Amino acid sequence: MFKKSGLRSINYRSVVRLLAYLLLFEAIFMLVPLGVSLYYGESDYYAFVTGILLTLLVSGFILTSVRGGLRDMGKREGYLLTSLVWVVFSVFGMVPFIVSSSPGLGFTDAFCETMSGFTTTGCSVLEDVEQLSHGIHMWRCLMQWIGGLGIMIFTLAVLPMLNSSGGMQMMNAELPGITKEKLSPRVSQTAKRLWMIYLLLTVLLAILLCLGPMSLFDGICHALSTMSTGGFSTHNDSIGAWNSWYVRLVVLIFMFIGGVNFALIYKASVGRFRISWSDETFRMYVRLIAVVTLILVIGYIVNSHPRWSVGVIVDPLFQVVSTVTSTGFSVTDYQSWGAFVFPILLGLMFVGASAGSTSGGCKLDRIIFLFKNCRNEINKCIHPNRVFSVSINGRVQSPELVSKVMAFLWLYMGLIIIGAMMLVLMGMPISDSLFASLSCVGNTGLGAGVTADSFASVPDAGKWMLSFLMLVGRLEIFTVLVLLSRGFWHK
Repeated sequence: MFKKSGLRSINYRSVVRLLAYLLLFEAIFMLVPLGVSLYYGESDYYAFVTGILLTLLVSGFILTSVRGGLRDMGKREGYLLTSLVWVVFSVFGMVPFIVSSSPGLGFTDAFCETMSGFTTTGCSVLEDVEQLSHGIHMWRCLMQWIGGLGIMIFTLAVLPMLNSSGGMQMMNAELPGITKEKLSPRVSQTAKRLWMIYLLLTVLLAILLCLGPMSLFDGICHALSTMSTGGFSTHNDSIGAWNSWYVRLVVLIFMFIGGVNFALIYKASVGRFRISWSDETFRMYVRLIAVVTLILVIGYIVNSHPRWSVGVIVDPLFQVVSTVTSTGFSVTDYQSWGAFVFPILLGLMFVGASAGSTSGGCKLDRIIFLFKNCRNEINKCIHPNRVFSVSINGRVQSPELVSKVMAFLWLYMGLIIIGAMMLVLMGMPISDSLFASLSCVGNTGLGAGVTADSFASVPDAGKWMLSFLMLVGRLEIFTVLVLLSRGFWHK
């Protein structure tokens, strides 16, 4: 059948078996919120027991019925597996949200909430998160932490057998950015180093938060959602619930770190600080935050006339870092600062932070490519016979890479516009639809208007569409859209 239709022989057995192994990891992660529920004596521990048993049952059935190794993994298998694992993790990860009496979500809401968690988008369909149990809170934040650096990056770290079997393809398909920098000759070693940095930063943040007014539980939850730049909180007022400058400054610093390329963080950790500052994207990242914060502070003072306090500077700075890193935390009602805030946040949500970080957006690296390429085109009008190239960090980039970046940006904007149009057709206001679409494609999670407090009011069809946008945005478009092309499946 496949030969007659010209379908390429994809190694489905390896893909399915590896998905089964990954489900085992998800079941292991579910033990954490189960333990939290038992520790606090909460009755909804059975929701996690159900999720763990169902996940183990399906995983065990696949491993015993599907034979074959994991060696024959190529580029197509890497793309297929990377896209599928986020959907599969969301399907099984939503079980506790459905089974638990709080929140007791329906299928659509549970899937949207779970996809938002794993993709670190942070938009929630829950209108009152303070009614959730400790176990559900922990699972929401842990999902974001798992998805922050990447499910497949974690897999490469714990399954070194994939080092020579499609490992680089899977890393390229999932790790955000234009190019992927290997910290070690072996892909698995690079993945381990990235996850070790990620883990150590999370532990350090949890300790610092617990030294302030946060409880141990809140500190751990917010460390997980901050380092992943996810934004889920245990309180409806987010970070503003503590009204503490210490908490705001600590979270602000680590949100900033979450928006930095982890390869640069690794180099800084081994004493190579000059390389970090010499990075063109990092310098632009710092300048962007400084300039936009200054604009917000001036606008905040002119429009709101606040009494002078530390918050006049810290609150706008916090909101800028939270938005550009796609974390989505808030400490105050930024919409009350004036109408000028809305377009500025839209711009930050679109741009995002550095490639190779846990943040969303189209990435600052691509914006630098765009501006340099536009400058070259202008110069060509004056000097048509000269050859101009795009250079990043002193290295000339190939025309093919520049073309790919331009195509990505067009697709990125196209998805946002199509998503907004679909929401408008479903009855949502135009401005709110645009904000929601951009928020989900950029994995930011901020809402405006009808989605300011939660995404519960979005129609079910809209939630499925937004879930798709979250996935496409997290995997940076090509990894998912390539599956929709005929060439992927045919020779």
